[in-house]
Amino acid sequence: MTADFGSQDFEFGEVEHQWIPMPDGVRLAARIWLPRIAGTVPAILEYIPYRKRDMVRARDERNHPHFASNGYACLRVDMRGSGDSEGHMPDMYSDDELADARHVIDWIAAQPWCNGNVGMFGTSWGGTASMQAAIKAPPALKAVIANCATTDRFEDDIHWMGGCLLTDSFEWGATLPAILAAPPDAATVGPGWMAMWRERLEGLSFPLSAWLDHQTRGSYWRRGSVKFSTDDLSCPILAIGGWADRYSNSVIGLVEARPDLCYGIVGPWGHHYPDHGKPGPAMNFQDVALAWWDHWLKDAPMPSWPRLRLWQRAFDVPADRIATRAGRWVSTDADSADATETVLFPGKAGLSWQAGQGTSFPVPSDLQHGACAGDTGYFGRVGGLPLDQSPDDARALCFDTEPLETDVLLVGHAKFHCGIVRDMEQAQLVCRLCEVDPNGRSNLVTRQVFNLQRNDTLDRDALFVPGQPLRLCLHFPSTAYRFSKGNRIRLCIAASYWPLVWPVPCQASMLADTTDARLVLPCPSDISPAESLPPPHILPPTPSWEIRSDGPLCRESGETAEGEGFHLWRQPWSTARFPELGLSFSSTTEMKYKISAEDHAILKCSVSVVYEIERPDGIARIESNMLSGTDPDVLSVALKLVASWNDETMAKRSWTYGRKA
Repeated sequence: MTADFGSQDFEFGEVEHQWIPMPDGVRLAARIWLPRIAGTVPAILEYIPYRKRDMVRARDERNHPHFASNGYACLRVDMRGSGDSEGHMPDMYSDDELADARHVIDWIAAQPWCNGNVGMFGTSWGGTASMQAAIKAPPALKAVIANCATTDRFEDDIHWMGGCLLTDSFEWGATLPAILAAPPDAATVGPGWMAMWRERLEGLSFPLSAWLDHQTRGSYWRRGSVKFSTDDLSCPILAIGGWADRYSNSVIGLVEARPDLCYGIVGPWGHHYPDHGKPGPAMNFQDVALAWWDHWLKDAPMPSWPRLRLWQRAFDVPADRIATRAGRWVSTDADSADATETVLFPGKAGLSWQAGQGTSFPVPSDLQHGACAGDTGYFGRVGGLPLDQSPDDARALCFDTEPLETDVLLVGHAKFHCGIVRDMEQAQLVCRLCEVDPNGRSNLVTRQVFNLQRNDTLDRDALFVPGQPLRLCLHFPSTAYRFSKGNRIRLCIAASYWPLVWPVPCQASMLADTTDARLVLPCPSDISPAESLPPPHILPPTPSWEIRSDGPLCRESGETAEGEGFHLWRQPWSTARFPELGLSFSSTTEMKYKISAEDHAILKCSVSVVYEIERPDGIARIESNMLSGTDPDVLSVALKLVASWNDETMAKRSWTYGRKA
């Protein structure tokens, strides 16, 4: 199937479906946009599991047609086991997935319309896959753009943080099987689609069990984590992130590790392509990308970019939705060896500029600490920003500065050195860094959690001696922030972070020993104001889709009739409809967290994900429901998935998991 389009510079045609054969006989499905140009052109690949035909079709049409109109062949390929592609996906970043990317690049380079130069880009999974392909890259792969991607699958992905289990793992554990359970489309793959779907459903896996089993940063998580293979990167990478998304932690570290190959941009937004960046200001991703591609794939001059461009945040009145963040663009070459440091010392006087005598302070263990946390940012939900931290501050051990006499800059990884004394081996440490205005409003700057049972590399357990202080240096995720004159810097310490982090079964008694304790706020000496990045424009000029929604994200907290405390969020039913195809994709997700009134070690977390795909030949519906809980010290998980076609059940799959919490 082909279609013709007008454009800015080049006309191009579209191939709705193209099979790409893999060496083992599996065929991957591609959608291709080809400029109508005499001769050959460079190509750009996006390789993800998110259904080219429907699920992210609208997003694809913001990027690929624009690149094609500027003289690039563009391909959107479904990973094996997803969308219209054949095969099975047992887990993220499998051997087949990593190998397939290289085979696809080789296939593209060998096509008669390609000049042998290939670029690769993506957001989230696609950005991470692009960086993975850049490790000892195939000869044809000349450059990569990685948006909202991770270089460390254990620390900065969706599963764990500081060795602590994120409840996001349960949401993703229910969501990924639902995505993979959706059917291929008869209009593209042909009459064998039903047999292909049945085979896919039969081979559907439950990757959450592996994510829960691997509780330290061992070979399972290191595999595919570019952080541990930066010496083997062999093509340039433009890494883009947003401060409302924890994946942004990868950008500065990547540029510091390979300043010869890597450039970075971090804006204020969440887990999105930055042309739809929220909070704003958003960025014209497509034209920034074209400047990158034109240099590496067409030999145009390299733009005069600094190594790092960062949105340096400033105080915002906290809210779950913020249209435009306070702050400004700054630039730096990210030379961590050439940096100034602001050092503050926690003690009886609060957070002081001079070290005092060391003292021990009790660390509160209130499981309501975390109620103001918002999202971790992985899914980019609008409406999930952290709230005013004051209620959580009241549940934590806090150290405040006096009102600042001058602005204080933080660019990079803040570090907190301290000693922790505890009476139990299993324990969590939660640290938040906030800015407090004269009205007492507390704005979250950055946060980190740490599993005190692990060593500082998160590779294995640490030696535990009851009552003896554990000296540690906690590295906060990277950020860029300006603490304003007249406000206060607040350091908060607590022992849990529910519902973002799954707590330990029993709360340890902990003391923070401030002997030699200090908070270090770095800032490169070359930090300087930078030009604003170009604002986005509307792409495509005439969308092929219509969006309908039952409303924005809603959140609730309170107490059930049985006395359980709960937090709930719901993404209401929303639909992307493509009238010319007679096709629509609809979805809703709800997540609820409960805690027993009698025993706070008894916790529950439920997830419900529903997808519905309406096509001319029928309606597919996927329902995925997961219940996780600790009762009292065994973590159990049960997932039930039902796939139906025109109200007829095609498959019922269920999985269970259990281990000592």
